[in-house]
Amino acid sequence: MIFQRILIFVWLATLSLTACAKKPVSQIDLFAAMIMTKAQVSSSIPTDSGVLVRNSDTGDWQRIGPKIQMISSATADPSDTDTIFLACGNGIVRTTNGGVSWHMVTGWRESDVLQIAIDPSNGDRVYAATAWGVTRSTDGGESWVASNTGLPEYFSKGIVLDQRQPNRLLLATTTGLFESKNHAKSWQRLPSFPEVAALRLRRSESHPDFWIAGTEGKGVWISRDDGQSWKSSTSALKDANVYAVAIDPFDSSSLAAGGWSTGVYLSDNGGKSWMKAKGELPSPNITSMVFDANVPHRVWVSTFEEGTFYSDNAGSTWINADLDGAYVFDLGFLPTQSKQ
Repeated sequence: MIFQRILIFVWLATLSLTACAKKPVSQIDLFAAMIMTKAQVSSSIPTDSGVLVRNSDTGDWQRIGPKIQMISSATADPSDTDTIFLACGNGIVRTTNGGVSWHMVTGWRESDVLQIAIDPSNGDRVYAATAWGVTRSTDGGESWVASNTGLPEYFSKGIVLDQRQPNRLLLATTTGLFESKNHAKSWQRLPSFPEVAALRLRRSESHPDFWIAGTEGKGVWISRDDGQSWKSSTSALKDANVYAVAIDPFDSSSLAAGGWSTGVYLSDNGGKSWMKAKGELPSPNITSMVFDANVPHRVWVSTFEEGTFYSDNAGSTWINADLDGAYVFDLGFLPTQSKQ
């Protein structure tokens, strides 16, 4: 009996030590990827580009990663959140230790990177949309190969991986949307989408059959059947250059869209109807937007060089979150070290 009690005590002590040794639980915080600010000076060394993460408790912004010209976006590996990739003007930068150190993982052939997607079931598979087409890695970013078979033009602004079918990706290009079903080895056009530049592409987290895209000169387009067929959504933006679209992760019927000279448009019924936000922003030029991953129905909006704002009341009023002067290309959420 005494021996059994000793074993139980050792087992409990081991569990306690193991729990203490675990990494702090991560949470997700808003990031803003800035290409530049209006304070940028003519220089070979970037002064204002970078990725900033907002502390949700204090509202302060803190830079992560290096200063590199034209950082367009940031993506964390869902299977290993210590691994983060930055899409940069001169290639791809990666950390594997939660931002302690960063290294360029691409060569001279890869540049003007705009967005990165990572296979949640296999972190070795990484895909990047660039001004020169798609580049992919099968070894976690150690090496890269161009994957443009089937693309009539290469310039690609966005790439989204289908988490239910990791071999499937959708690509936003200057001539419409393309689909791959073989890990980006080849691409086929989605014929129901117009042959115009797709400027932004998002997929619903709560209803994965629902997709939304912003276009150049053709407004907002929506798919309700997992990207197989697409329809124009709002007449108010039908001729607009829509650089930003967003879907509430808590409610796929809650949408947002905006672009150059449009202000912010919102829908609460999955795009069946849209209303322009009543609250005034300092600029009608919208460069990026996202719904909050922690606070239901909170929408974040970046204006061109006039700050980033959020609203908790469907755009009736906006709260300034600073970043005045920044050209924010992308807003999103990254896992960060727990504050507990």
